[in-house]
Amino acid sequence: MDDKNPFLIYGYQGPEYFCDREDETNALCSALTNGRNVTLMSTRRMGKTGLIFNTFHQLNEKEPSIKCFYIDIFSTNSLKGFIQLLAQAILGQLDTISEKWLNRLSEFFKSCRPKIATDPFSGTPTVTLDIQPDQAETTLKEIFAYLTHSGKECVIAIDEFQQISEYPEKGTEALIRSYIQFMPNVHFIFSGSKRHIMNEMFSSPKRPFYQSTQKMNIDSIDQKKYYQFAAAHLKSKGITMPEEVFSKIYSSLYGHTWYIQRVLNKIYEIGQSPVSEANVDEVMRMIINEEEYNFQKLYSMLTANQQQLLQAVAAEGTVKAINSSEFIQKYQLKATSSVNRALAYLLDNEFILDNLDGYQVYDRFMALWLRNKRLG
Repeated sequence: MDDKNPFLIYGYQGPEYFCDREDETNALCSALTNGRNVTLMSTRRMGKTGLIFNTFHQLNEKEPSIKCFYIDIFSTNSLKGFIQLLAQAILGQLDTISEKWLNRLSEFFKSCRPKIATDPFSGTPTVTLDIQPDQAETTLKEIFAYLTHSGKECVIAIDEFQQISEYPEKGTEALIRSYIQFMPNVHFIFSGSKRHIMNEMFSSPKRPFYQSTQKMNIDSIDQKKYYQFAAAHLKSKGITMPEEVFSKIYSSLYGHTWYIQRVLNKIYEIGQSPVSEANVDEVMRMIINEEEYNFQKLYSMLTANQQQLLQAVAAEGTVKAINSSEFIQKYQLKATSSVNRALAYLLDNEFILDNLDGYQVYDRFMALWLRNKRLG
C-alpha cells in the first residue's frame, strides 16, 4: 500500500490527489480549446494553482502536443522581472535545447542575448535572457513573436496577474494586451487572488483588458464531494471519519481548501481511527501552536485600532455590516471613520478578506488563534 500522504499542501501530483473541480476544469478546457482566454479569480489558497495544473493535465491527455506553461509573478516588481520569468518558463521548453537551437534563437532575439545555464537543483539546462532595461518592451515582443512563429498550440497561465498593476512602467497592461491579441496559437489564463483589482482590470471599460476574456470565480469545493474525497483517501490507511466530524473541519475553516488540506494531512499522519471531534480539536491546536510565533509577530505590527477590529471580525466569524452601530457597540470599537481606516489597512495587507458573504479574517488558523486569544 502506498503510504504517501494524499492530502497535498503544495503542488500538483495528478488527478487522484485533486479533489473535484470537475466543472471548473471542463469549463477551462472548453474555453481554451475554443480560443478564449480566461480570467480566473479566487482568494489565495482556495486551489487556483491546482486547478490550473489539473487543466493542463486534462488538455495534455486529450492532445499531448499542446505546450502548457505556468508562471507566478507575485514576486516580480517590474516589467523586466515579468519578462525574465516568462522567458525562463518558455525558452528551452518549447523546443529541445541544443547549440544549433541556441544559434537560431540568437538570430531571432535582437534585443538581448540568450544564455544556457544549469538549474542547480535539478541539473537540467535552462535558458536565460540578458535583458537590458531600455529594451524590455522589445524583448517581450520578441518572446511573443517567437511563440507565434513556432506555430505550436500553447497555453500560458500567469498567476497573480494583478501584480502588473504595481509595476513602475506605465502602460504595461496595454503593452501585453497589444501583443497577445495577435497570437492565434497561444491562449492565456490570467489568474489572480485580489478580486477587486482583477475585476477592475478585466471589467472596466477604461482598462486595456476590458471584455477580452471569459471570467471564472473559484469558491469552496462542495462539502459532500470533499467529504467523499477525504473519506476515500483516509480509508486507504484504515482510517474512518464520520461525516459530521468532517463537517466540523469544513465549517470551522469556511470551506477554504488549503486549510482543510492541512488538517486532513495531519489527521492522515497521526493515523488514529475513528477520527473524532476531539481529534480534530487537538490537530487544530497543534497547527495553531506551530504558527503562534508568526501570528503574534504579525499582530504586534498592527495599531491598537487595527488589532481591535481584527479581533472583532475573528470573534464574529463573518461580519456583513461592519459599520453598523450594533457591531461597533458590541466590540466597543471607535467611530466609523476609525473603523474604516483600520479596515482599509487590514484589507490591503490581507489580514481581512472581503468575501461575498461579508468580512472574514483571511488566515483561517489565525482567526481561531485570535478567538482563543480573546477568550484567554
